[in-house]
Amino acid sequence: MAWINPAIAATFAPPVMEARRWLEGVVFPPDRPLLNVSQAAPVDPPPEPLRAAIADAALNRPEAHLYGPVLGNPELRAAVAAEFGAGYRGRIASDQVAITQGCNQAFCAAVTTLAGAGDEVILPTPWYFNHKMWLDMAGIRAVPLPCGADMLPDPDRAAGLIGPTTRAIVLVTPNNPSGAEYPGDLVGAFFELAQRHGIALIIDETYRDFDSRSGPPHDLLARPGWDETLIQLYSFSKAYRLTGHRVGALTASVARMAQIEKFLDSVAISTSQLGQIGALWGMTHLRDWLAGERAEILARRAATEAALAGLPGWQLRSAGAYFAWVGHPFRLSSVELAPKMLREAGILALPGTMFTPAGDPSGARHLRLAFANVDRDGIAELARRLAGLRA
Repeated sequence: MAWINPAIAATFAPPVMEARRWLEGVVFPPDRPLLNVSQAAPVDPPPEPLRAAIADAALNRPEAHLYGPVLGNPELRAAVAAEFGAGYRGRIASDQVAITQGCNQAFCAAVTTLAGAGDEVILPTPWYFNHKMWLDMAGIRAVPLPCGADMLPDPDRAAGLIGPTTRAIVLVTPNNPSGAEYPGDLVGAFFELAQRHGIALIIDETYRDFDSRSGPPHDLLARPGWDETLIQLYSFSKAYRLTGHRVGALTASVARMAQIEKFLDSVAISTSQLGQIGALWGMTHLRDWLAGERAEILARRAATEAALAGLPGWQLRSAGAYFAWVGHPFRLSSVELAPKMLREAGILALPGTMFTPAGDPSGARHLRLAFANVDRDGIAELARRLAGLRA
């Protein structure tokens, strides 16, 4: 075999794909079908009017099949700038927005402009595993910042981790995997910390459309010079069920956009035209539909909180957006418990060890349950199966 980059080899296998392999050879009886709470992506297609708009573009818009501008279509960039400016009561120009092949690519682009091999980036734990994987593969050290019992990171503790090679702090809110919604004052404190040290604050807001709060979740985009410190990430996949079309967004300074353009041009050249057309159509026509989706997700969150509250030994640490971070009552590590749950209870969930550094005891004690694709009857059934589990 030819040489393999040791940085690639050293990182872990994609967790969701690993969990799917547990399904091989497992048979689910008719009275106990699979309950899949492993993945945070919509399983339904976009609403029919959005699909019709994409189909119409495929048939009647020749430019939908060609390369587009590397930083994204001007109409979509302008729409993102307008919506985010209004939603956060700040000012964003369209040339401060890039459209990417999903939010993961937005993260990779941002980090690549900030850090290189040997540098450090601070990640609160439990972390989103793809963030850790990209840092590993780039030779960048992920510095863990353990969250407290409330599943919130502490900016004072983060300050003690900043060193001469620290290039950024990453926050995800609402959080994946914990679901925690970070208070605006906390986000502001991290911004001020990053600003004082001349490093970037990357905020992944993939799940912002399902935040339970009304009004802006933070005021960063209203602060003067926000783009000198903040890089904001977003995904259209969750809002409009466009996971297969891969459309994300990134907001940052115009100066950084010139560097991001280099990265994007070397990776995908331009984001899918049909995906961008669909995202813009959704932003323009589906506000009421999206409000209904948000209401349903919040109802499923409430059902999950109620269902898990009565389970002896189980501890719901936090819930929000698509996720619940749950402590289990067994001596087994979650990495052993998760496959056992699949075989014995028909539940596919991800162990906490997939979201924490090796050897971190909190990973062994927790599971991530992604409840967004399970209706309220399914959530009640999930609780019944967990209650009957013996380990």
